Amino acid sequence: MIIRKLFKFENAHIVRNCTSRRCSRSIHGHSYKIEILLESNFLDNGQMVYDFGLMKTTIKELIDSFDHAITLWSEDNSEYLEFAKKFSERWVMLPVNPSAEQFSRVFFLMVERVLNLTVFQNNEKNIKVNSVIVHETDTGYAQCFREDAYNFENMGKIELKNIIFSEQIKREWSDYNMWDKILNGERFINPKSL
Repeated sequence: MIIRKLFKFENAHIVRNCTSRRCSRSIHGHSYKIEILLESNFLDNGQMVYDFGLMKTTIKELIDSFDHAITLWSEDNSEYLEFAKKFSERWVMLPVNPSAEQFSRVFFLMVERVLNLTVFQNNEKNIKVNSVIVHETDTGYAQCFREDAYNFENMGKIELKNIIFSEQIKREWSDYNMWDKILNGERFINPKSL
């Protein structure tokens, strides 16, 4: 069975080397919609694949990190990167170009990492990320499946340790060290059922 949770955020970026001059040469923004699709062949004690409320914690905070922020590519022009960081408190640096395709891969890997570190307490079993859909506009989206997320040879390598969040974003998290804990493999304990 597949379940879906929708998240939304506003974000700006430049997508270098793309065909459209507007996209590749000008900072521009989108109203993103992110669909996280989880799957399992089991239901928990509440007869759910995964309680949607549990996705409102760490997963929501990570996705919300991109809201009202500029997303930068670490390989971009250093002068531009410094300028963007100087004049924006909220920025995220990615090791890949911030296209909808790469966003979907980034979110797939982030959500999977959080789930892999989660201690389930309501008899949840075999929960996996089925796919992540990133709607950049009302008419266009990119969907990432597992084979896409790990296709480093053809789609670029994404190592979570190379994703950097600005100090302001970290200050707004419920735990300033959340990303470091995720990278270091610290466990998240879900609440027990009531």
